[in-house]
Amino acid sequence: MTKHADQIRVPVIQGPTASGKTAVAIWISETYGGEVISADSRQFYREMNIGTAKPNVAEMRGIRHHFINSLSVTDHYTAGRFESEALAVADEIIASGKIPVLAGGSGLYVKAFCEGLDDLPGDRGIREELKAIFAEKGIEPLQEMMKVLDPAYFAEVDVQNHVRLMRGIELVRLSGKPMSQLRVGEKKSRNFVPVKIGLELPRKELYDRINARVDAMIEGGLIEEARGLVKHKDRQALQTVGYRELIAHFEGLIDLERAVELIKRNTRRYAKRQLTWLGSDPEIRMFHPEDVDNIARYVGLSSRDQTP
Repeated sequence: MTKHADQIRVPVIQGPTASGKTAVAIWISETYGGEVISADSRQFYREMNIGTAKPNVAEMRGIRHHFINSLSVTDHYTAGRFESEALAVADEIIASGKIPVLAGGSGLYVKAFCEGLDDLPGDRGIREELKAIFAEKGIEPLQEMMKVLDPAYFAEVDVQNHVRLMRGIELVRLSGKPMSQLRVGEKKSRNFVPVKIGLELPRKELYDRINARVDAMIEGGLIEEARGLVKHKDRQALQTVGYRELIAHFEGLIDLERAVELIKRNTRRYAKRQLTWLGSDPEIRMFHPEDVDNIARYVGLSSRDQTP
């Protein structure tokens, strides 16, 4: 990807769940004149509010947020579609004299925005075979297959996303190569320079924040929100930590106390996978989420009229 001195520098705020991505993105936007582009794919769904830690109107502080509440759980959406739509939004923000600020923990969506997605082949026969396995035996066999075929990709992929797992298995089986070797296409040209910021906290502090957030979600009505979405339990959007465990509780598989324990545990595991993803990208510079002045300095922000 060619970078020119006259291109605007776009902050790309990443980090594990509960690390403070939204707060940092809002602070940058409020301080330097920007708008937030969400790359948290679960916050796109209108019906999923509490369990996705979606910012409310007060927390947004008057900053425009793009893609939040843009879909229904019944809608089908892809990272490829996000790439084209998010780039169009970024162009509009830049044309208005503001700064696009991408924020979110969905690594594939961040990659789509920053550098594009490789045009990889497919095989209908393998895909149908994997769909049949999932329909008959659930997600566990897919997880085991991916873990054996490509341990590195297994460490970074959302292992609760059966579509992502099936696609990874399909590609590795088809090519005989790990995903790291398949995703080596040239980065697509952008009319901006993505400046990747990663947020990190001491592990204990992060896990304490995750546990506290889950408790707050339960107190804030997550159980009722999840109960209202049971009819959509087979939708991809509902294969999400928080909703999945509560639906298992509603179906009598586990009691509520165990469901809450599992939400905390699985969220911590998800955060660990996100950190693995961040650690694999040498372009990411890590900061504490409260170190906002140094984050702004690193991005190159100095005033509302950004000087690249």
